[in-house]
Amino acid sequence: MHSHNLQTHFRHVAVAAHSPAQSSSDNSAPGLISEMVYSEDNPWVTQFILLPLLQQLGQQSRWQLWLTPQQKLSREWLQAAGLPLAKVMQASQLDPLCTVDAMVKALQTGNYSVVIGWLTEELTDEEHLRLTIAAETGSAMGFIMRPTSNMTSGPRPRNGLKIHSSLYH
Repeated sequence: MHSHNLQTHFRHVAVAAHSPAQSSSDNSAPGLISEMVYSEDNPWVTQFILLPLLQQLGQQSRWQLWLTPQQKLSREWLQAAGLPLAKVMQASQLDPLCTVDAMVKALQTGNYSVVIGWLTEELTDEEHLRLTIAAETGSAMGFIMRPTSNMTSGPRPRNGLKIHSSLYH
């Protein structure tokens, strides 16, 4: 096994929230911010953890927002992944310095079930707090995606689960 090649860190904080923008038929989860550090060589994090969650969230009436640095989502990939084309929005070519601000604005609107952003650096405590409050306000989920190559050995995860494995163990 190549368990040393993949480090996946899940950092999350569940926040109980109720938003007027949220419809009761959505059965939305409370606000949540989760950081996923993944290996670009092993896409299992997205295939086995993130995609099933996004498919389930796709059943809500709200949108999914993808804030991608350089890649543009393809219709073919979205369809093959079982994600609702009519409910997925993407902002690509976004300056990494603006990603957290864009996530905060999108999360707090209540228009999105999930907002996914790619960052190269770890969140500061202040950024994490801003995102948490925004997710609580909009009863939305926010996912921060970071490749392991940019990971530094910083502080321990905030209230989270840490998985070191190439495929669950």
